[in-house]
Amino acid sequence: MTTIASTLSAADGNESRAGLLGLIPLVKSRWGLLAWTILSGILSQGGALATFAVGAWLVGRAATGTPPAALVPGFWILGIAVAIAVGARQWQAYVSHELAFSLIETLQVGIYDGLERSAPRYVLGRRTGELASVATADAELMEHFYAHTLADYVGAIIVPLGALVVLAFLHPLAALTLLPFMLLVASVPYWLASRAGAQGRVVMEHLGRLNADTVETIQSLRELAIFGREKDFLDRLREGSQRLAATQRRYGIRAGLEHAAIDLSVAGATLAAAIVGLWLLRAGDLPLASYPLMLVLSGAALIPIVEVTQTARKLGELRAGARRILTIFTQKSCVRDDGQAPIPNDTTLSFETVGFRYDTAGGKPVLDGISLTLPPGEMVALVGASGAGKSTCAALALRFWDVTGGSIRLGGRDIRELPLTALRREIAWVPQEVHLFNESVADNIRLGKPEASLEDVERAARLAQAHTFITALPEGYDTRCGEQGARLSGGQRQRIAIARALLVQAPILLLDEASSNLDSENEAAFQAALASIRGKRAMLVIAHRLSTIKHADRILVMERGRIVEQGTHAQLLAKGGAYAALAEASED
Repeated sequence: MTTIASTLSAADGNESRAGLLGLIPLVKSRWGLLAWTILSGILSQGGALATFAVGAWLVGRAATGTPPAALVPGFWILGIAVAIAVGARQWQAYVSHELAFSLIETLQVGIYDGLERSAPRYVLGRRTGELASVATADAELMEHFYAHTLADYVGAIIVPLGALVVLAFLHPLAALTLLPFMLLVASVPYWLASRAGAQGRVVMEHLGRLNADTVETIQSLRELAIFGREKDFLDRLREGSQRLAATQRRYGIRAGLEHAAIDLSVAGATLAAAIVGLWLLRAGDLPLASYPLMLVLSGAALIPIVEVTQTARKLGELRAGARRILTIFTQKSCVRDDGQAPIPNDTTLSFETVGFRYDTAGGKPVLDGISLTLPPGEMVALVGASGAGKSTCAALALRFWDVTGGSIRLGGRDIRELPLTALRREIAWVPQEVHLFNESVADNIRLGKPEASLEDVERAARLAQAHTFITALPEGYDTRCGEQGARLSGGQRQRIAIARALLVQAPILLLDEASSNLDSENEAAFQAALASIRGKRAMLVIAHRLSTIKHADRILVMERGRIVEQGTHAQLLAKGGAYAALAEASED
């Protein structure tokens, strides 16, 4: 997938490459299938044109008194042409969709790779439904491009040119009569290309917004029912559907006008061929037997062009979908992952005058000169008001972002020098909002170590004080958690997350507000879980609750991106400063 991103990086910021042309490099890995698709398309279109031409030739010969016996070879040729047309059409359907679906798989994996590579920067602030729409609807729309557009355009050039050559042999004027109509039919969709592109973008934007609204409404059904807002949100979905229908209607009207213009051009070509042919007959420059052939070729030669102009009507949607896909494909990584240094034996985590700001061009600093050390086996707590920078410290340690000043070191080595995957194996993270998959409890615990045995899973669950409630579930460790863990309580989800972190046996454990949503019973279980691993690994605990932080070996108090106090619980209370004020507010 990195290769895909680098292949397409040229599309970033380039309007021409950012559209459909930007998707062509993906075909490099499928040149064989593309060649077969082009060949089958040429044979299919050429066979169909040959069928019409041979049939017209037979009619012309029969009408001018050619004996039936002399027409037999022509009927054999007609049969062969029909067989080629039918067989090639079936072959084309197979290979073109084989090409399209294999590339759609590549697109969808590439979309995930782009989101993963650019997270959390690109994902933040974007709605799940809109991103899902790109990964599904936009990617599947590209089937139309790969299966029905890319190779068909080659056949739409070669086959009509062949027809022009035959007409030129009949009479040069016949070929010259058809040529302007060919150019006219081929150019119709591009007259309205800018309008089609604008309309296509609007259609795809409305579709993505409607998908996002639908997902959000489904996810919030409980809250909507509680507050009696079901009708309001249903009206919102209805309005979104109506807006989408209106944009699709306008898109359809434009496409209909194109269709009418194309049909008019085809009819004009046939009429012009009939008039010119009659004139040539009167002048004696065209045999009567060739007149049907000239008429049929003049009309049938436009069929391959008409077919691709039918697909060209969707170019607006295709361009918009391609642009959305390539925007994700070409996202730059938030951090560079080019470190090659081995993981040091010493797993002391240290922040050395760390500074960080989201806007490196001069935005307000989130962290300003943070220095702290987390040696093996020690429990350090970070406390402070919301927005003080506590969770940012955890995100920087995991390299979701990179520091903009100072450094973070593991065993004395800058973490930017370490491979990203290897670094994250050294740090287990338990966030405030836990995501569980709709898989079994055991598989959710195995997320970071899929090869772990059930015995290892149970051992981690016992340490996390989760084994008892798991065994009480209907199917024990095989119980499915539901989407986002919906079948479990918040405390149960939190303990599964702790078990997940403990299973990987990372030497450093980051707990980011992991106890903030727990009731007293689950809080007690959480404290017991911490006590069971106390001293066995380093723990950086970000929390507000006194019960979570007061037993820490050291407590660091943060204000506005700085550490303003540090010490034990007793020391800081006696000091009567910022921590004492937080503790008093917590007790209230």
